[in-house]
Amino acid sequence: MTNALKELGAHIELKRSDCVLGWDLAHGELTVDVALANIVGLVEFLKTDQTCKFSTLVDITAVDYPERAKRFDMVYHFLSMYQNQRIRLRVAVREEDMVPSVIDVFPAANWFEREVFDMYGILFSGHPDLRRILTDYGFRGHPLRKDFPTTGYTEVRYDEVQKRVIYEPVNLVQEYRQFDFMSPWEGAEYILPGDEKKEESK
Repeated sequence: MTNALKELGAHIELKRSDCVLGWDLAHGELTVDVALANIVGLVEFLKTDQTCKFSTLVDITAVDYPERAKRFDMVYHFLSMYQNQRIRLRVAVREEDMVPSVIDVFPAANWFEREVFDMYGILFSGHPDLRRILTDYGFRGHPLRKDFPTTGYTEVRYDEVQKRVIYEPVNLVQEYRQFDFMSPWEGAEYILPGDEKKEESK
């Protein structure tokens, strides 16, 4: 299988040198780095080329690297049931970049791209209905970004007096932020394995 994936990588690079920035094989999986502007053309090639025949879009997601100039990696996974092979495409994207939608090639990309927009805030040009899909309409921020607070910005609760759902800013008391990592059983009347560490540290 490794040799077949190497041949596939070389074939794609040879045929679409305008799209492919590089490729590598790691852990038995082929990853191809693609130029942002050419992603749609390469996806179409992978679907129609007789050597590839990647007829199934498995997933579209992203990875956040806040320290990089090109903050996000867009990641596409495809399956060729004809060749029994899988491939991953990776596209480096700046925060202000718009990623060309691949809906015209794979209509199944619709909800995948909406999820990436919702979770990461990445915009897709040519998407017919780019709106949130997992969070609420008034949700603030993008939950899978590394700089998104684990507590979120607002909390939602049902108010019995107003008889409706209300949104309130998250207000954490200071005690909630303090953690004692010595022992989860502090204060218990019996000693469990691990509690002796607390005594040793005194």
